[in-house]
Amino acid sequence: MTSNSTNKAIIKNKSVWVIFSLFVIIGLGGFIFQLAGKYPERAWQAYLINFLLWSAVAQGGLLFSMVTHITKARWSKPLQSIAESFAAFFPISFGLFLVLFLGKDHLFPWLGQDLHGKEVWLNLPFLFWRDFFGLLILYGLGMTYLNYALRLKMAHIEPQGKMHRFLHHWWSQRGYDPDLCRGRMSTLSVLYIIAYALVLSLVAFDLVMSMDPHWISTLFGAYSFVKAFYVGLGSLIILAAALHLSQGEKSGLTSSHFHDLGKLFFAFCLAWADFFYCQFIVIWYANISEETSYIIKRTMLAPWNSLAWIVFIVSFVIPFFILLNRNIKTKPRFMIVLCSVVLAGIWLEHLLLLGPALSPQVAALPLSPADGFVTLGFLGLMALSLIFFLRLFPALVLYGKGEVK
Repeated sequence: MTSNSTNKAIIKNKSVWVIFSLFVIIGLGGFIFQLAGKYPERAWQAYLINFLLWSAVAQGGLLFSMVTHITKARWSKPLQSIAESFAAFFPISFGLFLVLFLGKDHLFPWLGQDLHGKEVWLNLPFLFWRDFFGLLILYGLGMTYLNYALRLKMAHIEPQGKMHRFLHHWWSQRGYDPDLCRGRMSTLSVLYIIAYALVLSLVAFDLVMSMDPHWISTLFGAYSFVKAFYVGLGSLIILAAALHLSQGEKSGLTSSHFHDLGKLFFAFCLAWADFFYCQFIVIWYANISEETSYIIKRTMLAPWNSLAWIVFIVSFVIPFFILLNRNIKTKPRFMIVLCSVVLAGIWLEHLLLLGPALSPQVAALPLSPADGFVTLGFLGLMALSLIFFLRLFPALVLYGKGEVK
């Protein structure tokens, strides 16, 4: 690489950092502006929606690496390393969770209500601490898995940068046994998958379903963690496609990788819709007023009924029919657009679930430019964490078709 091209690459990297840093600043400004306005509850509503969405992206993205590791999937080797970069958002997600409870008076409409015996479960201290320790365990398992994954892939690479040198020195003091690393990664993968299902179910019950405290669905937890893997796969496709477009063959990614990943994305598009249908059909068949009121409000009453159709079309109908085509799955640019549309649809799906409880008396959808600004802020945090991680460990983006040993 010439000096001129190196400078261009540096400028480009700096520009990316500046752009996403501006996103964070805009998001913070939009949140504060909304918080100081007439409807501060909408600021916290946007915050909660984005916390749930982007945390799910990170949790589901790392899950891909673990699932393919324990199943010994050879096709996914270059994608595994990219998926592991989503763990960089875990510390940020945990910090955002702590900030979330500053808006408790606006986020939990059941505070001060008669819960008819549910006070044992729905009390704020207990809710906070169980979610706190649940996320701590989940993220702790994820970061420990990442430690062994980095150790396996980078132990014999010449360290570059202070962090890499520090980790290289720490790893060398403890010896290097690749079989031990793989074994512990397998154990941690199983533990993470179990914790993933349990903790995401718990968070879904506490931060989404509890907003309507008298509505109960035992399938809601499974629906939520399947959805998290769906958006995690979509985000992985976007990141992999961006790396492929910027580095070409050096990324180690080929059209077959995108085709296989696209098939998995298509499968979980179906799985997410299936869980939604299974949950809906049981409520419809039972016809219990406490359960049907939740569905009626979101699918038949204005302004939420139009949003329900938008979510269904954007998150399922469009990706379903488009992904039936084999060639489309191999086109990175098109997949970036499609997966971005799905992510937007799932953002709206969170609004559909939370909006009627947090903004009950509205004639129009409770959306404003501030919601978009807050979303840009969270997008900026996610992008900066990924860029920071990949710049810190550039060897994780495999060069050529070989695998980092």
